[in-house]
Amino acid sequence: MQNAKLGQKVTLKHIKDIPDFDRPREKLAAKGPEALSDSELIAILLGSGIKGKNVFQIARAILQRLDKYGEKIDVKTLVAIEGVGFAKACQIVASFELARRRLLKENIVIHKAEDIFPLISYIADKKQEYFLCISLNGANEVIGNRVVTVGLLNANQVHPREVFVDAISDRAASIIIAHNHPSGILKPSPDDIATTIQLVDAGKILGISVLDHIIITKRGYLSLKEAGFMRPGRAADIGSAFSSD
Repeated sequence: MQNAKLGQKVTLKHIKDIPDFDRPREKLAAKGPEALSDSELIAILLGSGIKGKNVFQIARAILQRLDKYGEKIDVKTLVAIEGVGFAKACQIVASFELARRRLLKENIVIHKAEDIFPLISYIADKKQEYFLCISLNGANEVIGNRVVTVGLLNANQVHPREVFVDAISDRAASIIIAHNHPSGILKPSPDDIATTIQLVDAGKILGISVLDHIIITKRGYLSLKEAGFMRPGRAADIGSAFSSD
């Protein structure tokens, strides 16, 4: 019986039925966000429930999806939940993305290609090619992580201007670029290498080093630097590298 009462307090009551001091927003303002449960934090983003389903029930359904999909949660997944409309789904996804960009980057230091994997793993199973740019400061700490373009790389060429505009704004000392291969093939294409060389050259002019280019798939990742594709003079080898394909 005690558990049932606790459950009613947390998940069955409408916010208007909860004492003012214990409502999620008021509780956050008085005690700070760390005092709230995950359901209460989601409830604040939602604002209200719908007829027949209160905000805590909807929040709990969202948390179940988060447990399943993690950082891969998207608008399509959220709007499939009863009580979550398009606007709320966008608001939730935007909140998570902002936190990922502005907060999760703190104290992440890149020493090798493996260190970048957690920051780009969410694009591994995307159906289109996502091209990312990770900005680093002089201590190789991550200070920015953004999607530059979405689409096939050979049809949607990445222009240096698009890649470096945010890195310049970040006052980055260097960048690491990354993209996924929906095909699952962990091998750079001639376009991949040509784009890399173009960005390396542009970075030299701007004083922002391109440290690596990572290709990622469901099977793993490939560092173009570790594979030797970013060595000086490698551009001349592109044709011979693929002549046997």
